Amino acid sequence: MSALGALLATRSESGSTGMRSRILLGLVCAGYSVGAAFGWGSPQVAVFMGDFGLAAAALVAAVSCFLYARAGAGRLRPAWLLFSLSSLMAACGNAVWGWYEVILGVPVPTPSLADVFFLCFAPPAIVGLLVLAKRPVTRAGWVCLALDAWLIGGSLLTLAWSLALAHTAHMAGFQDASVAPAALSLAYPLLDIVLVSMVLALHFRRAGVNRSAVNTAIAALALTVLSDAVFTSPLLRSTYHSGQLLDAGWFAGSLLLAYAPWGARRGARRPARPGPPRATASRPIAGSLAALTPYLAAAVCTLGILYNVVDGRRVDRVVIFTGCTVVLALVVRQGIMLLDNISLTQELAQKENHFRSLVQGSSDVIMIAAPNGTLRYVSPAAAGVYGREAEGLVGAELSSIIHPDDLGRVVHEVRRFLAAPPHEEPTTRIECRFRSGTGDWLNVESTVNRHQGGLLLNSRDVTERVRLQAQLQHNAEHDPLTDLPNRALFTARVRQALGGRRASDPGTAVLFIDLDGFKQVNDTIGHQAGDELLIQAGRRLQDSVRAGDTAARLGGDEFAALIMGDGTRDQGAREYQVHEIADRLRLTLSQPYRIGASEVRVAASIGVAFAEPAISPTDLMRNADLAMYRAKAGGKDRVELYAPQMQADVVRRSELATRLRTALRDGEFALLHQPVVHLSSGSVAAVAAQARWRSAQGILFTPAEFLRVSGDDDRTAELGRWLLEEAVAQAADRARAGHPVAVSVRLSAARLLDAAPPPGSIEALLTRHGLPSGALMIEVADSDPRVSFDALEQRLVALRRLGVRIALDGFGSGFAAINALRRLPIDVLKLDRNLVEGVVESARLHKITSGLLRIACDLGLQSVADGVDVPEQVLALRAMGCTHGQGMAFSGPLDEYRLRRALVRGEFPVPGIPSPRPVLAGGSIPLLTGSHTETPVPPT
Repeated sequence: MSALGALLATRSESGSTGMRSRILLGLVCAGYSVGAAFGWGSPQVAVFMGDFGLAAAALVAAVSCFLYARAGAGRLRPAWLLFSLSSLMAACGNAVWGWYEVILGVPVPTPSLADVFFLCFAPPAIVGLLVLAKRPVTRAGWVCLALDAWLIGGSLLTLAWSLALAHTAHMAGFQDASVAPAALSLAYPLLDIVLVSMVLALHFRRAGVNRSAVNTAIAALALTVLSDAVFTSPLLRSTYHSGQLLDAGWFAGSLLLAYAPWGARRGARRPARPGPPRATASRPIAGSLAALTPYLAAAVCTLGILYNVVDGRRVDRVVIFTGCTVVLALVVRQGIMLLDNISLTQELAQKENHFRSLVQGSSDVIMIAAPNGTLRYVSPAAAGVYGREAEGLVGAELSSIIHPDDLGRVVHEVRRFLAAPPHEEPTTRIECRFRSGTGDWLNVESTVNRHQGGLLLNSRDVTERVRLQAQLQHNAEHDPLTDLPNRALFTARVRQALGGRRASDPGTAVLFIDLDGFKQVNDTIGHQAGDELLIQAGRRLQDSVRAGDTAARLGGDEFAALIMGDGTRDQGAREYQVHEIADRLRLTLSQPYRIGASEVRVAASIGVAFAEPAISPTDLMRNADLAMYRAKAGGKDRVELYAPQMQADVVRRSELATRLRTALRDGEFALLHQPVVHLSSGSVAAVAAQARWRSAQGILFTPAEFLRVSGDDDRTAELGRWLLEEAVAQAADRARAGHPVAVSVRLSAARLLDAAPPPGSIEALLTRHGLPSGALMIEVADSDPRVSFDALEQRLVALRRLGVRIALDGFGSGFAAINALRRLPIDVLKLDRNLVEGVVESARLHKITSGLLRIACDLGLQSVADGVDVPEQVLALRAMGCTHGQGMAFSGPLDEYRLRRALVRGEFPVPGIPSPRPVLAGGSIPLLTGSHTETPVPPT
């Protein structure tokens, strides 16, 4: 029997196997019915199937309910155990009945042990039904449940007593004076009436858990009670014998009860199908029947009494008593229901007032829209939120207050929401614009729910939030000072231009713009004036580009512009057009800026890069940046188009810079010295220290080559410190060896201020190596406009106090040379080699050089000519009053060995002097000097 239950459980895993189990159950019951209808072929088989067949079916039901209860039926486990016990009683009763009829072959005595088992069938079933019922939550509910049960039971008792029970009791008492036969005659129908009453009363109160199993169990008990009612009728009782068709009802009831729990397990295991819930049209009908049950019971009771009256018989006292109690129960129940309805009405009114207060007092607008979109209800908050009265909105179309641009999106979202299963998406959120009472459009966020086929909208004004979000988004994508797009937004626009429908247009170009001289504006008139200049520059840039182009500020004084292509296939014409646009931008940005009462001028260096097939935004912007730096390096205030060679130069400089860092670490730098000769005697007045880099490949780089690579960074500062310390150390060694010649070290003005050692460190350096301070000269290499003359003057004065001599290198090559000569403490002027190269051929340069030398002489300064390479230059410079010279006319840069040999010789032949006298060193002022572009290095 347990195997049958397991089979039912296993086959209930899917709908097809569940259907097969139900078909099998129907076939078994139909086969039993057919056999009973035809008498099973013989009286012996009929009696056996009528007794032991029913016992077997009841035993299957008992085992099935017991196994389900033990497997775990939750809160309903006691009910299934009681059903198991009830079926076991039925199985024992049928077994005892078969013992008498089949085994012993004698009629079943009355009363017998079978009657005891049959009478014990109903009480467990009744209690099990009570467990299955949904328990009332109030005391009045329990009272109503008891009254409903009595109304049903009393009505059935009245009808049954009028039809058959009175006659049965009379006949039992007339035939046998003992109490037992009469009690048995009445006990069966009375228990059946109670069981039927419980089935009817609890059918509309069954629990929602395992509804399929509960319905099947109630149907099985109803079928069993119906068969009992037919059996207890006087007409059938007298002619009944085992194996008749009536046994098919008991058999089917037992097998249906055995199937009930496993049908429940099938329903619990079956996964819920997605989709909207099925309409439960039967629930209102079931509720109506439940409400009409007491009245139907009273009607049945009345019919029972009328039957006796119409039949002309005297109304039995049992009927009168039962009818009176039924009427009394109905009156009491009506009174309880009336009080309950009054209480519910008051509670409903309170809740309605409560929710009305919540809706009307809410700051959100609550609207109910019909399925056709008409507004049925609008809460009073609409006046404060939308500026429109709620009464004026009721009856209007919902679409009439939605912005036309948002209407299509809202309709699409509503249709999607209504088509989705409610249990998967109970609500949705829609944000759109509503028309306010003033005609403005408000940003409104609505939570939408389903409501009787229409929509329930809970809306709130989020206009300020939307504005704040837009402002935050704008701030994240725009420069706070100029309100131009920032780097992030500009990069996104470039990416969009390269990936959109114009992706293949080669006319798209990016311009990088840098303001030349902006740092001086900040340093001279302040950062606030600099900010005002940037604002005006950004405004000029924005006004100069087309509507479809993008102007942006990337940071600092760097701007950019994205020029969209116009579809022109002629690349040359397009380059010319964009170059003209960039040149107009350069002229516009170079116009004077009015800041306060002053007028400020800056220039603009612009780099232009055109889009190429498959180029990325990063590469395109990098190309424009390279072109901009090439424009700055080429003299500033100009426009430069990107060329692939620029990237190659960057790669080469990067590789060389990497090698330079390695050379500093590995000690690959060497120090050479070039003699500075007195032009009147040929004696060596000083030596100029010059750094050389001998790479691992044997290539010897001059400072003019590797300083262009290293740039103005920490490596150059480290190189300057190495050069200064090495030059002082070697000069001290030469002095100790008997060659006390002065040494000069060339340093830039910016490096002298930013990275050079303080005066105390130079003094410590001279003391550590034992070199007199007068034997060291510092050459100020250039006059960088970014360098403050005040700071430079203070620095050089401090060095002069130590005894260090100061030389001004490159004199005559820049506009700031005269100013430097006027303010800085200078001992020596070093003429730029560009003046020296043409002093013989050019009369103009001859006059300029002669004038500069006269200035030096009038100021009492020594002079050094750099780049003296031919004898004619020596003669010309000496005639002009130049005191010293440096160049290939005397010697190139020498290593330490060749330098000491030259110092031993002590002089170099000078044109125009027939017999120079030999000296070790000459000149009254120790000179050190070098040049920007060194002369070629002789082979070593």
